[in-house]
Formats: sequence, structure tokens, C-alpha cells
Amino acid sequence: MPGTTLHLERKDDVHILRLQSDDGTNRLTKAAVLATSDTVRGLSRSAQALIIIGNDRFFSAGADLVEIAALSGSEAYEFSRIGRELMGLIEDFPAPVYAAISGYCMGGGLDLALACRYRIASRHAIFGHRGAALGLITGWGGTRRLPRLIGKAYAVEMFITAEKIAASRALEIGLVDAIADDPIAEAVHRIVGQRGK
Repeated sequence: MPGTTLHLERKDDVHILRLQSDDGTNRLTKAAVLATSDTVRGLSRSAQALIIIGNDRFFSAGADLVEIAALSGSEAYEFSRIGRELMGLIEDFPAPVYAAISGYCMGGGLDLALACRYRIASRHAIFGHRGAALGLITGWGGTRRLPRLIGKAYAVEMFITAEKIAASRALEIGLVDAIADDPIAEAVHRIVGQRGK
């Protein structure tokens, strides 16, 4: 399966980190998680705001299930550890981190979005933690962050039913902060606006 790579750019002194893969799903492989951790760690020295994005169809489909299925117990534990480390780096970033979400935001991709301080979704964004349908549960901190954000009842429902929810429902339950036609532009606008205060 094609690997996910990163593309870093700047707009209005805001770092924009794009997840990208040849197949367009932006899966969070072990290599992608480690590369993202290194990039976020390096960017933290500048203390400038960060926006994490995918493409129009996928923010991220989450972890690569083929890769996960091939892991031994100790390797799976290590993969969980590096995933938690990435989410911690994002959560503790010294400037606001936005997830600008278009398309599917699933599994580990949702964990990544949850670690961000703010989430702005396009109107066609879809969210879900599908692990329960596959007998899996996230090891990247989503089980802690999601209930804090939307409440225990909604979080349990999302985890157990593995239901996919639309952007409008995500806004209603507090999973996202806003819906915008252009989530990236909206995130930049909010960051620049905060600087003027």
C-alpha cells in the first residue's frame, strides 16, 4: 500500500501540514506517524500556529489495517506508544493547532483531529471510529479525548456502534467547532484574527 507523506507550507505565517498519499486515503502508517512526530516536534520551536489537513476526499482513513494485522504483540504495543506520543505532541503544541477536515476522518485520523485544539469541517466531512466493527479499539488516546469533548454518552455510542456521522451532526454534538466551505481558509482567518486581539 502506498505510504503517506507530508507536505509543509506556510500561509500568513501559519504552518500548514498536509497528509498525502498516492491512494489519497492518507493512512497513518508507522512511518507516517514517526515522520509527523518529527515534523511537529521541529515546528514546535517556532511557536507558530499549525493547521493539519488532508485532501478533499480524506483527512485521514486512520491506521493501515494491513500493517496492524501483521504486527506482533510487542510491535503493536510500540505502534500504540508512538501514536500516543504524536497525539501528545499535537495536544501540547505551544501554539494553536487546527484540524481542517474535508472528506473522511476515521479511526486514527479522528484521534489526530481530537488531539488538535480546534476542528473545522467542510460540509461533506464524515467522522467515525470504525474499530468496533473490526474488533479493534484505538490505542492513541481517542477513548479519553472524545468523551471529554462530546460527553460520555455520545462517545460510547460512536465507539460501540462504529457509526459514521456527518459534519452537521458533528457540529451539533460538539465534535467540531465550525463548518466552513473552505476549512483551511477559515482556520487561517481565525488564527490571524486571534493575533489582532
